[in-house]
Amino acid sequence: MAHSAPPRSATKRTARRRLLAVLLGGVLLATTACSAGGQGPQQASGSGSPGSGELNVFAAASLNGVLTDLAAEFEDDHPGVTVRLNFAGSSDLATQILSGAPADVFASANPENMDKVTAPGLAAGDPVTFATNELQIVVPDGNPHGITSLADLADQRIKTVICAPQVPCGAATQKVSQEAGVEIPAVSEESSVTDVLGKVVSGEADAGLVYVTDVKNAQGQVEGIDFAEAGAAVNDYPIARLAESTNPDAAEAFVALVTGPDGRKALADYGFGTP
Repeated sequence: MAHSAPPRSATKRTARRRLLAVLLGGVLLATTACSAGGQGPQQASGSGSPGSGELNVFAAASLNGVLTDLAAEFEDDHPGVTVRLNFAGSSDLATQILSGAPADVFASANPENMDKVTAPGLAAGDPVTFATNELQIVVPDGNPHGITSLADLADQRIKTVICAPQVPCGAATQKVSQEAGVEIPAVSEESSVTDVLGKVVSGEADAGLVYVTDVKNAQGQVEGIDFAEAGAAVNDYPIARLAESTNPDAAEAFVALVTGPDGRKALADYGFGTP
């Protein structure tokens, strides 16, 4: 049985209804897109989202291993951010920042070098102490010279390397030497703790004074020797976002990672103490 065609007026009404539905759907879609789009830039520019771009982290050389791991974790969690790590002696890093180097975060191996940055107002807020560290005597694997105490390093026949006084590990070396009443005839003074470790690993030196964490990270190549006076120079590690950061949200998020539960666990795994 054939069906009769609907009246022309009904066809027009149906067409108008379909057109209206399409137009309303488009308006709703555009409104949703604008709302989502507006939220994205706001977050990236200061609502607490790490946003995107580069994050320049200046950190003490002794933090190399743990911050490299945490930076990789941070990039996994925030795909839009690339973390650039600059490791060196804390005094060198403070000098670079004071000279205008583009840094977003500064992690120092002692408060004194952090103070150089906070004093002129280059840090945003108060630094947070996130870890501690102390010295160990480092010797080649097997301890060929049979070193057992700090006093043994007074022997001029033992080639000992230490950090320069302006570097945190050098300042700590001075403190423990004074505590022990031992003068160390060092064959060289290095600008970072990793340089001291490197000379012992390469065989250029018979012994050195580095952090417990450095010895742990070089297991199998060197041995660490505890000494009683080490407790006289426990280093506190502060971290801060810098006031001139070009990526402040990412900087805040990175500081939160380092000082939070994941950061504390990673630091403990690398041998750092809890402040």
